[in-house]
Amino acid sequence: MTKKSRSRFVTKNQEVLQLGAAVLFLLLVGVYASLTGASTASLTSSAVWLLIVAAAVGAYMAMNIGANDVANNMGPAVGSGALTMGWAIVVAAVFEALGAIVAGGDVVGTIKGGIIDADAIADPALFAWVMFAALLAGALWLNLATALGAPVSTTHSIIGAVMGAGIAAGGWGLVNWDTIGAIVISWVISPLMGGAMAAAFLYIIKRSVTYRSDKTEAASRVVPVLISVMVWAYTTYMLLKGLGQIVKVGFLVALVAGAVVALVVWWLIRKPIARMAMRQDNSKDGVNRLFTWPLICSAALLSFAHGANDVANAIGPLAAIYEAVKEGAIATKAGTPLWIMVLGALGLSVGLALYGARLIRTVGKEITELDNMRAYSIAMSATLTVIIASQMGMPVSTTHISIGAVFGVGFLRELLKVNYAKMEAVVFAGHQGADRAEVEAYLHRFEAAEVREKKRMLADMKRRTKAREAAEAGAVFAKKEQKALKKAYKKEIVKRSAVMRIVAAWIVTVPATAVLAALLFYIVRAVLS
Repeated sequence: MTKKSRSRFVTKNQEVLQLGAAVLFLLLVGVYASLTGASTASLTSSAVWLLIVAAAVGAYMAMNIGANDVANNMGPAVGSGALTMGWAIVVAAVFEALGAIVAGGDVVGTIKGGIIDADAIADPALFAWVMFAALLAGALWLNLATALGAPVSTTHSIIGAVMGAGIAAGGWGLVNWDTIGAIVISWVISPLMGGAMAAAFLYIIKRSVTYRSDKTEAASRVVPVLISVMVWAYTTYMLLKGLGQIVKVGFLVALVAGAVVALVVWWLIRKPIARMAMRQDNSKDGVNRLFTWPLICSAALLSFAHGANDVANAIGPLAAIYEAVKEGAIATKAGTPLWIMVLGALGLSVGLALYGARLIRTVGKEITELDNMRAYSIAMSATLTVIIASQMGMPVSTTHISIGAVFGVGFLRELLKVNYAKMEAVVFAGHQGADRAEVEAYLHRFEAAEVREKKRMLADMKRRTKAREAAEAGAVFAKKEQKALKKAYKKEIVKRSAVMRIVAAWIVTVPATAVLAALLFYIVRAVLS
């Protein structure tokens, strides 16, 4: 078979091959579990089979986390062109696995955020069934969301599932409703915080660099500072979140350590970046190229931190099942054996490699058009918002923050485009009667002018327009035409269908996984009791 025919065969049968690889991986996980954690002589055959099946479901959950959640880290980098899809998958797979194994921690909280009162469940077998139903429900929901192209919160998925299975096992009183209420509030706060901060970063970049007449000179001064701010944020983030299970560092210590590292990095990169900036074209594309490697590094670090933190959504319930079955104990925090940590890390990487491209494409390209500066703003927003929210005790979702940041960047672009369209309308109105060459020359000067000069030119055009309108007794541009122009820009820049699909998936995640987990719990109890 030639290379071309092999490529054609793979393309034609891609879905079948992906499914076959996923099923083979889960079968190997079952064998792996039977030879490691489930190989305990004191266990009954039913308990051994429960552990084997639970290990496969835990790996299935990890695969779906890899397929759905990693898009938050890699989507902006791919959408901006800083990374190709292939390299994004390789980098994310490696750093997700490293984060899960190296910094995933020896202890993983099994009841995420105190969703249910574990003390109210006296029977370890019942507790194991609750965790199994929650794990399977969360995995099935993430699988459906990935198939629909909707990036949802994996943490909220497992939270809703644990809540639903807990209610089915012990009634409504088993749930800590205050925690659930805080999570519901975070559905609104997370994307708004992420969007506002991303828009603010992008606007700062535009005002300080791309709105300048000499963009390369402005970039030589500003970009080293922006990269240093990114280093400060990521150092702080890694100390608090990425390495939190290995090294316990206070918030102020992390901030100071991040600032010291950022200052050193600024000192080292300011001259090389300045020289690189001066070699670029005096254009937005030239400035964008300066952010390529910082974006790649940020995506890798976010993947490491994600693997360290969110692998718990897959292996936490599995660790609880293992503890309940093997030791006959109910633990709100379960010691996690190495074989379970490895299983979670492999699941993340395999899920990402097989199915991650779909959601990466959705986040990076289907919501709004991204470039390196916009991707930088999204990455900074996600990192800083998580740091701030964590210190405030807010149960925010990194998915909601990242997608909210993409929305924020898109809506800011809409606002700026509409405003610029209005400015152009003023320019055209002030040039009524002039020939085309004169108008185009003025627009070229207007586009290249800095903000203050633009304001002066607009004021001049408005005076000319008012004088003409007074002489001709009528406005040059009708309000209906301006509204139509504004509506057209909105449709072009932010795809409303993608926004509605994603927001709808966010809203139904917790109730959907809760109902599904409750049904699965009843099925599991009927089969095993």
